[in-house]
Amino acid sequence: MKILITGGAGFIGCNFVRYMINKYKDYEIVNLDLLTYAGNLESLKDIEKEAKYKFVRGDISDKNFIFNLFETERFDAVINFAAESHVDRSVLNPAIFIQTNVVGTQVLLEASRKYNVKRYHQVSTDEVYGDLPLDRKDLFFTEETPLNPSSPYSASKAAADFLVSSYYKTYGLPITISRCSNNYGPYHFPEKLIPLMISKALNNERLPIYGDGKNVRDWLHVYDHCSAIDLILHNGINGQVYNVGGNNEKTNLEVVKIILKELSKSENLIKYIDDRPGHDLRYAINAEKLKNDLGWKPKYTFCSGIKDVIDWYLNNEEWWKKIILRRED
Repeated sequence: MKILITGGAGFIGCNFVRYMINKYKDYEIVNLDLLTYAGNLESLKDIEKEAKYKFVRGDISDKNFIFNLFETERFDAVINFAAESHVDRSVLNPAIFIQTNVVGTQVLLEASRKYNVKRYHQVSTDEVYGDLPLDRKDLFFTEETPLNPSSPYSASKAAADFLVSSYYKTYGLPITISRCSNNYGPYHFPEKLIPLMISKALNNERLPIYGDGKNVRDWLHVYDHCSAIDLILHNGINGQVYNVGGNNEKTNLEVVKIILKELSKSENLIKYIDDRPGHDLRYAINAEKLKNDLGWKPKYTFCSGIKDVIDWYLNNEEWWKKIILRRED
């Protein structure tokens, strides 16, 4: 099987590239990434010389480029991780999110249709559902929850999901969609909550928390996310949506305090800052469909996963310090 993985130099994408190469030695993997601020080929240095792996730099919204790539490579499957994904950046500059997340998805879909791709998989987010109230712990996002995005980022991802579904209904393109909760793990861009808090705590810097820190997220280890996409790619039913969640709900404040405790740092480093616009209160995923239909089981609890992740950042300071220095230049 020859697979195109878009956004494969980003956080989740690079972990998936590595997961697939290690598991399927006979698969050909083409990694397409534009290498914007979140793309980092150093995350893949250990596999860049693998015989069945190839990196291509390019923009998923560039139709001529994409069609030429599909004409040359003749992919069996496409996994689309490529996306602008930082909510704060979408508030400041929504246009690039529409270009990449919506236009780029449509270009990939059209190329997949023309060149008879056997499976197109869209990697989406639980943020397309909007949020849940903090005082209703009995409520969870299911695949039937209406989409109700709050930010330009989540709106662009919801639009992309609708496009993907429409290509199944209109053209019969074999598609699947997964909507995941917040990922954490190795090679996570240092702008995101967990790696940001780890790096700042290690430097004894103040740790900024939006509002009162009571916003709740369901945390999913990136390895578990990769295993879920693997299952969906091979066994998922065309046209279906699958939620992927870790069943590890934590407030942002709880997450930060766990990190500080693991690093033996004082909670006095915490600094509360003004909340961001449209900040969703709670995300909570019901992943029973994935578990019951495809037999998926997460490997990590948050307790076990966060310890492994902190150890990884302690042992790979050179990786994340280079990124921080690059941002400061």
